[in-house]
Amino acid sequence: MKTAIITGISGQDGSYLAKLLLEKNYKVIGTIRSYRCINNKNLKYLGIEKDIILEELDLLDMANVIRIIQKYKPNEIYNLAAQSSVGLSFDQPLGTFSFNTTSVNNLLESIRLFNPSTKLYQASSSEMYGRVKHMPITLETPMHPVSPYGVSKMASYFMITTYRESYNLFACNGILFNHESYLRSDNFFIKKVIRDSIAIKLGKLDKLVVGNLDVKRDFGYAPKYVEAMWKILQSEEADDFIICSGQSVLLRDIVEYIFEKLNLNKSLIIENQDFFRPNEINEIYGNNIKAKKKLDWQYNFSFFDVLDILVDEETRSLKLIHDSQNITNK
Repeated sequence: MKTAIITGISGQDGSYLAKLLLEKNYKVIGTIRSYRCINNKNLKYLGIEKDIILEELDLLDMANVIRIIQKYKPNEIYNLAAQSSVGLSFDQPLGTFSFNTTSVNNLLESIRLFNPSTKLYQASSSEMYGRVKHMPITLETPMHPVSPYGVSKMASYFMITTYRESYNLFACNGILFNHESYLRSDNFFIKKVIRDSIAIKLGKLDKLVVGNLDVKRDFGYAPKYVEAMWKILQSEEADDFIICSGQSVLLRDIVEYIFEKLNLNKSLIIENQDFFRPNEINEIYGNNIKAKKKLDWQYNFSFFDVLDILVDEETRSLKLIHDSQNITNK
């Protein structure tokens, strides 16, 4: 039985990855920042909360990182913990950079010193590339991040490659483009649009307020993307991979598709410039050929297929909550 540590296990990717690893007969250790504020809702939703060992871990404290590596001697570590909101990174640039870089440095150095056979997966991001001159984005595309979050992820990306090349560690970057699921946090665009649109349908909101809809993004489905994470660490040699759909979708088309699916009037879509980012990327999409060939990773979803899944799952969930509240009130 292999042992894997997942930092940031309570998030969207950590929860789906934990489920996948359990199905593959791993012993799964999930790290959280504090026992006092455990958020198990995603693990409970997937029915796996009792199958995971939770450990409190401060990734900014190297002694703490060393302790957990020595305790479990993991075969694999998946580092998914980060300050991952691009918008929030403009409000908290120093905190974002400090956490997203120091946490990775502490993991790398602890592995190098105390368990160099451990394989490390680092959750990198398409935001590292920022504003590019040519698309699709490949590993050879020059990086030009336009957010504090993107800058922090770029620094960690190069630290991973430096430790791999200098110390022969099995350390890999998975450069994931936007990927969505029912478990996505409410502050992310797709989740917010779906939840607010359903709330309009139920008469609980009177309009959808959004930021700039004239930008295009490469969106995918999270449960399929975590398969690629696992496959990356099963490779014969450590390497970096872009995980994406290979297509960009206009945000306006996404919002209007959801409104059409729910039979809502598009006049209720309100763009508010207060929600526009200080520095925006107009379009971004990647090339996933290397991942498909070298990892044998299959991905054939259109994002509108994914939207159908997400809207239906969100609707079912809200209906269950609504029915449960009615029973309680009676």
